[in-house]
Amino acid sequence: MSHDELSELRARAAEGDQDAVGQLVELAGERGDLEELRRLADAGSRDAVDQLVELAQETGNVGELQRLAEAGNRDAADILSELAEEAE
Repeated sequence: MSHDELSELRARAAEGDQDAVGQLVELAGERGDLEELRRLADAGSRDAVDQLVELAQETGNVGELQRLAEAGNRDAADILSELAEEAE
C-alpha cells in the first residue's frame, strides 16, 4: 500500500468509516505497528485493542501488556498473571 493510499485510509477512518478502521487494524497488525494500533485503540477501536494485546503477547512486550492492563484491559491482565505464574 502506498503512502497516499494509507493517508486516504487514515482520513476515512478519522471520519468514522469502520471499514477503513478495520483495514488499518489489519495492516498495523501485519506490520507490527504498535503506534498505529494505539492511535486506533485510543479512537475507540476494540479490534485495535485486541490486536495490541495479541501482538504484545506474541512479542513478549510486557511493558505494553502492563500499559493495557493498567488501562483496564482484562485480557492483558490475565496474560500478565500467566506470565508471573510461569516465572515462579
